[in-house]
Amino acid sequence: MIIKILFSYIIGYLGLTIEGYYIERFINMCRNNGIAIWHLKRRKDVQLDFRVGIHDFKEVCKIAKKTRCKIKIKSKRGVPFLVHRYKKRKIFFVFLLIIIVLTILSSNFVWNVDIKEENGHELENIAEDIAEAGLKIGEWKGKISTKEIINKIRLQRKDIAWMGIELKGTNAIVKLVKADEKPEIINEEEYCSIVSDKVGIITKINAQTGTANVKVGDTVNIGETLINGWMEGKYTGIRYVHAKGEVQAKVWHTKYKNIPYQATEREETGNTEEKYTIKFNNFKINLSKRLSKFKIYDTIETENKMKLFSDFYLPISILKTTYKEVEEKQKNYQMEEAKQLGIEQLQEELEEEIENKETIVGKNINTYEKDGSIDVYVTYEVLENMGTNEKIVF
Repeated sequence: MIIKILFSYIIGYLGLTIEGYYIERFINMCRNNGIAIWHLKRRKDVQLDFRVGIHDFKEVCKIAKKTRCKIKIKSKRGVPFLVHRYKKRKIFFVFLLIIIVLTILSSNFVWNVDIKEENGHELENIAEDIAEAGLKIGEWKGKISTKEIINKIRLQRKDIAWMGIELKGTNAIVKLVKADEKPEIINEEEYCSIVSDKVGIITKINAQTGTANVKVGDTVNIGETLINGWMEGKYTGIRYVHAKGEVQAKVWHTKYKNIPYQATEREETGNTEEKYTIKFNNFKINLSKRLSKFKIYDTIETENKMKLFSDFYLPISILKTTYKEVEEKQKNYQMEEAKQLGIEQLQEELEEEIENKETIVGKNINTYEKDGSIDVYVTYEVLENMGTNEKIVF
């Protein structure tokens, strides 16, 4: 019965009203003859509204006549009636047919490349490299070899540990895992020394294997040997080893900024203006050709790609351009104000750069007045481990 009702929705159905004293008999006869009637609503004791498929309408009329009931058509629904209603609108149907054909054809192409990087790690220029390897918007799916693209990217870049590509609908999903940056590992059996990889003042040195070459308080430069890869014994003489140990030093992080006494500051007024553009792949249609009414403004562009389903993108997108009005104001600073502004900005940048704030042991601030501005230098002294293995070459 349910299948017949669904089928009636497709081929069309009628909304009918029947009136008479034998409505129960009418309903029973319809059911006995296998006629599907649904959406029954009793309006009065002698009146009933219901729906029936157009293919059963003649039989319903015969049963109504047998039960001495009057029947009336209230509504017509379904595809046949919709076609009949719009049969004179040929342009509409031609346009609809073109859209259907284009949608079917577009399903054979990639219209969106979704790059997902694990843990939010950003890989520089990865989108450009993927496009150059052969996976780009507008590419025919039959031409895309995911294995070849993965191999090209893996050979080209050393910062990718794993890569996978999945084609779903017109969407290409690229999943990436960034490779950890690891220092060159020297075999435990090979002889090596520990050399400095930073500039700093030694605060702690513990040579577990090897011979310390510096002491606490020494200033070291990059490449200077901290722990030699050899040990000397009274009876054994010099023997080479794989140096191991812990070296801690006070290193410096310095940032600089020039602050002018007279500066132009930009401030948003809160007024915005929006314009839209329809984009067909690389072809654009501007819905508004006039320029922004604002004299000074910032521009923000967002693209919303159209899709039928979650992974069925179309080669059509809506570009939204938002103009935010900005006012430019002249700001005059006194020397102390400019100095303090520079210090605050540089300290904020340095504290973002240094992961562990507890390792900061000192801070130096230097300022130099110039004509119309002031140079500000902020240096943080930080305790950090230093040292990297360097193979001994004989």
